[in-house]
Amino acid sequence: MRFHDTLQRRWREHGTLVCVGLDPEPAKFPAHLRGRPDAVFEFCAAVVDATADLVCAFKPQIAHFAALRAEEPLERLIAHIHARHPGVPVILDAKRGDIGSTAQHYAAEAFERYRADAVTLNPYLGRDSAQPFLDRADKGVILLCRTSNPGGADFQALDCGGVPLYLRVAETVARDWNANGNCALVAGATWPEELGQVRARAGDLPLLVPGIGAQGGDVEAVLRHGLTADGGGLMISSSRAILYAGGGEDFAQAARAATIALRDAINRHR
Repeated sequence: MRFHDTLQRRWREHGTLVCVGLDPEPAKFPAHLRGRPDAVFEFCAAVVDATADLVCAFKPQIAHFAALRAEEPLERLIAHIHARHPGVPVILDAKRGDIGSTAQHYAAEAFERYRADAVTLNPYLGRDSAQPFLDRADKGVILLCRTSNPGGADFQALDCGGVPLYLRVAETVARDWNANGNCALVAGATWPEELGQVRARAGDLPLLVPGIGAQGGDVEAVLRHGLTADGGGLMISSSRAILYAGGGEDFAQAARAATIALRDAINRHR
């Protein structure tokens, strides 16, 4: 099934806009997992199993795994999600962006090696750098637009013919790059009014919204500016606030409770 169809089904049938980011940091793991040879997989799989019925997607961040030499656990984790929780899409947060054959290899990495349903990309190198991903009509292509970090405005807010560059990105992706209906954009919760401007330019494209939780984004403001007319259109991502909600052997139950709290807070404003 196409990524966008799976995502819409999660929004509609499960009543959730929550995307749980999987960013393993072993120093924050509960004491009983530290030092175990398969701790990264065990920790992430436990959180996945505790929250899968509450989410619209999972988003493993590739650098958190690669820095730990844990690419193989990442492969197993995505396979675990597909096997145990079919219908929950996986977004590989890789922020790739390169040209020619290199872009083709990055697409193979995301979709063949890791079997992700979608991947985040940096659009800075232009359409040819995204084309190998765009050609995969069944996969989601989530392009950075207005990111949640404070320095994002250094370039994203530069004037580009009377509008900031990030709005040119939103317009171009929605108008020219979305021929296969598989594009989405990243718009941070920390800039809700700018997120609303992205929504206005991008129509009903799905928006991946980081910045809730540890980064301080406001749920009500995100929904006010970012919801589509049918009450969907958003993947509101939280990582640390869910993953590390508890530090004991009941960490997975604590993660579940934090996910429920976020889902319910979102749904109160929908």
